[in-house]
Amino acid sequence: MSAPTRGRPRSFDRDAALEKALRLFWARGYEATSIGDLTAAMGIGAPSLYAAFGDKATLFSEVVQVFGTRYGGFIARALTEEPTAEATVRRILREAATEYTRPDCPHGCLVMSAGLNTTSTEIAEMLRVIRNRNVERFATRIQADIDAGLLAPDTDAAMLARYVGTVLQGMSQAARDGASPAQLERVAELAMHGWSSTVRA
Repeated sequence: MSAPTRGRPRSFDRDAALEKALRLFWARGYEATSIGDLTAAMGIGAPSLYAAFGDKATLFSEVVQVFGTRYGGFIARALTEEPTAEATVRRILREAATEYTRPDCPHGCLVMSAGLNTTSTEIAEMLRVIRNRNVERFATRIQADIDAGLLAPDTDAAMLARYVGTVLQGMSQAARDGASPAQLERVAELAMHGWSSTVRA
């Protein structure tokens, strides 16, 4: 005879509920999203939310991880697949123009916008660390080209990486303000002109 199961099985799809929470945080930001908003969007009661996801901050932390995999993966793919730093940055900016304006999602990047105006130092720091980690990844990729002789030895990898991160943040906010994919693609092109004027082989 099989052992009895403990407790009642969940009466909701956890992944679907998590996706609804993700999109709500993405659209409204962390601070403006209440537990009541979350339970209404997710279709569950507060006790079920706490049991399945923990408190609001813990839920948001999981949302950020899912967002990075499900919607932010274009950055990691470009870093892995492109042969040079310039090609990597060009692809990231071009794809950001598309990803940040997807018609089926809130616009912009959750990691760049969801922590605005938050009073939670924990949430603000978590998002800051992720953004800065991406800048460090850009710097590492640029430094690899410097070491390989593809970029001049006096190229400032850290500054170029910060430039890319700043352009991405601006594109994210512009998307939230209503910029079109074509407009952001043009921004990406202009940003690459800035890149070309800064680096030399």
